[in-house]
Amino acid sequence: MAQLQITDRLAIDEREIDEQFVRASGPGGQNVNKVSTAVQLRFDIASSSLPDDVKARLRALAGKRLTSDGVLVIVSREHRTQAMNREAARARLVALLQQAAIRPRTRRATKPGKAAKERRLGEKKQRAGVKSGRRQSARNDE
Repeated sequence: MAQLQITDRLAIDEREIDEQFVRASGPGGQNVNKVSTAVQLRFDIASSSLPDDVKARLRALAGKRLTSDGVLVIVSREHRTQAMNREAARARLVALLQQAAIRPRTRRATKPGKAAKERRLGEKKQRAGVKSGRRQSARNDE
């Protein structure tokens, strides 16, 4: 049973990954017309062995690569060989999973300190003084 290592604590079974090789579009001459070098990697998030919080973050990160069935699709066609495209697609999957494995830090509500409050009030008074000065000069101009 081969494992694809994501982080030091997280790994997925390679049987959870479905790979299909398709013909690549674009330049490449006869090679592009004859050989199926592009890889389409599919990873079903719902039935995977990932923890639920990682699954939720992965769905959010996947964006338009996620199908309506909840399957993550990664396509790689930048190389001329199947092996290199396969490695590139797997590397993208691992990078995405590593990003999803990072727990966001919880925000702790804080209150402004005494000095910050005084600074804010001082700036408000100064601004009010500037504006009231404009009012005085506008009355004198009339």
